[in-house]
Amino acid sequence: MKRYGHLFEKVVDPENIKLAILQASKGKRNHRNVKRVLNDIDVYVMRIQTMLLSYEYQPSHVAEKSIMERGKHRIITSSPFFPDQIIHWALMLVLQPVFLKSMYEYNMATIPSRGTGQGRRVLVKWLKSDPKHTKYCLKMDVHHFYPSIDHGILKQKLKHRFKDERVLKLLFDIIDCYSSGLPLGLYTSQWLANFYLESLDHKIKNDWGATYYMRYMDDLVILGPNKRKLHKLELKITGFLANEKLQTKGNWQVFHIRDRPIDFLGFRFYRSHLTLRSSIALRIRRRLKRIKQHTFITTADARVVISYWGWLKHSNSFNFYQKYVKPNCSIKTAKKVIKNANKRRSS
Repeated sequence: MKRYGHLFEKVVDPENIKLAILQASKGKRNHRNVKRVLNDIDVYVMRIQTMLLSYEYQPSHVAEKSIMERGKHRIITSSPFFPDQIIHWALMLVLQPVFLKSMYEYNMATIPSRGTGQGRRVLVKWLKSDPKHTKYCLKMDVHHFYPSIDHGILKQKLKHRFKDERVLKLLFDIIDCYSSGLPLGLYTSQWLANFYLESLDHKIKNDWGATYYMRYMDDLVILGPNKRKLHKLELKITGFLANEKLQTKGNWQVFHIRDRPIDFLGFRFYRSHLTLRSSIALRIRRRLKRIKQHTFITTADARVVISYWGWLKHSNSFNFYQKYVKPNCSIKTAKKVIKNANKRRSS
């Protein structure tokens, strides 16, 4: 495996730092602290560059917030926009191309041009194009993946990939500012977490011969022609992850696709069609019920309906739309509300 050097110069390049500021500010340019940086961007570019070249940068303490996601409590973290988020982006803009060179093509999480949409299309294609070799499904995931990532193992993996000592120091400083694991919510975390499981991807695909394998962060789906092979794969994967200081959840399953759908990426995949995951369908119904109680459709409500439409139009959900969405706020009504709001904003 090639080791990469001479990267720190690219990280501290003013153009890279400026791009990092613009990327990190997306979706929050109305925030006061973000506006302050954008209004004097060249000064802040030089401040970031000086901070990195002089080794003055020390990662800030992260703020934590508990959220409920898919029935589970998760701790989401955030760091200050200046300098932390900018430096995280400046670093990853340079390292992303290196990570992508060896990344498994069907690792779909947080990767530009991939994501749930591409994963959905690929999985549908596999099921329809090769029924003989996609009869059974092994579905499993990692228990408390982000908090369980071992710092020592992650650092060794990074040393095998990068030989630039200054880049490694910056990465290690970021990793070491957390007591254990990696925090959810930081831009560096999603790339480092994906990188941590890269060796597993290549083991499953190249060494253990899984033809149809997809991963979305710590969720794994493998399709195969018989149960025996998938049960053997489960044992190999569990053993491999144990050496990486990770545990698989005890609720892994091997099942015939004829008997039940694959619940993955927010959808339920059948051989001939796909529907929404039950929890997402329930969330849509509840939100639309609240929207119907309003005296008028707000811009926020309309945006929610349009985002739900993105889920519905990619699944066999016409009857669901007719029964639960259209009577409360049709996609046509939602688009009209957004159009009128944009007109008022521009006038």
